[in-house]
Amino acid sequence: MDLDIDAESAAFRDEARDWLAEHVPRSPLPSMDTAEGFARHREWEAQLAEARWSVVSWPREYHGRACTPLQWLLFEEEYYAAGAPGRVGQNGIFMLAPTLFAHGTPEQRDRILPSMATGAQVWAQAWSEPEAGSDIAALRSSAVRTDGGWLLSGQKTWSSRAAFADRAFGLFRTDPDAGRHRGLTYFMLDLRAEGVTVRPIPQLDGEPGFAEIFLDKVFVPDDDVLGEPGQGWRVAMTTANNERGLSLRSPGRFVAAAGRLAELWREQGRPASVADRVADAWIGARAYQLYTFGTASRLAEGAELGPESSVNKLFWSQVDVALHETALDLLGPAGETDESWVDGYLFSLAGPIYGGTDQIQRNTIAERLLGLPREARR
Repeated sequence: MDLDIDAESAAFRDEARDWLAEHVPRSPLPSMDTAEGFARHREWEAQLAEARWSVVSWPREYHGRACTPLQWLLFEEEYYAAGAPGRVGQNGIFMLAPTLFAHGTPEQRDRILPSMATGAQVWAQAWSEPEAGSDIAALRSSAVRTDGGWLLSGQKTWSSRAAFADRAFGLFRTDPDAGRHRGLTYFMLDLRAEGVTVRPIPQLDGEPGFAEIFLDKVFVPDDDVLGEPGQGWRVAMTTANNERGLSLRSPGRFVAAAGRLAELWREQGRPASVADRVADAWIGARAYQLYTFGTASRLAEGAELGPESSVNKLFWSQVDVALHETALDLLGPAGETDESWVDGYLFSLAGPIYGGTDQIQRNTIAERLLGLPREARR
């Protein structure tokens, strides 16, 4: 792994830093889990896209800059260091888009990616179901053939961004007689189509960060099938690897969070009781940064994200929890009522759950990376 930054990448980083310093909103935007905040975050996405900062790693024809993996990491570090708003379009940009690049048709990429980059269309996840959380292969939502497409029926839950999003992506069972991981098809659907009901799920603060999606014979054309029918599990693994791996959780957010945690510790009088935990969280964030630079180096040489993404996900979810819990202990009761310290979504306690629970990742590591048989995981 080469940690030296070449002149071109350094210039790219400096340009990003200067633009962000000039354009990042001086005050935090309203929560994207409100109608007003969602709209404001859309506007920010459009502003990023206009200056070609929304999707810097994408090809130029899709509002990108065709930058290298290293340059993308540098941009992410500058983005979070600047305290820029959370990405309301992250489900599409960091999860669906890599899947489209890997499995989509040219027509699908040309039709979907530009509006995704600008925030004109925001995507929700339609993965989990009431009885299929981390075990997505247990899903029951179905799709049956009809003229020119498919009719989708079933229920999805805990769908991120679905309360205000435009479209969603997810798996549906198209062959009920096939094995658990077979007979699945990956669909992209309009959340405003006839037969779709979106029911927001209020969180403790009353804001709908998630929603349930009910589908009653919702028509989806063949053009919105991603990959081959019946091969949805293979396609979905590309999405999952990007959620757990490099793209959705870049180290920039954790390095910035560790810096904020250290500042918080100093503001609270440098209490010795948590000094070691602050240091450990900072070291963890830096270790994750170095690990991810190694991943970027391998990608630059032509490698692909695989089961190693489970190692990545396990690492960042534990760092996330350490950062959050240490900050809460520093703030005391004020941390439960004052949300200003989480502006930018830099701390989270949910990391070990979403994207596949940490135990699921440990199982994957044991089976795939260590070469252990499935029986050894039971």
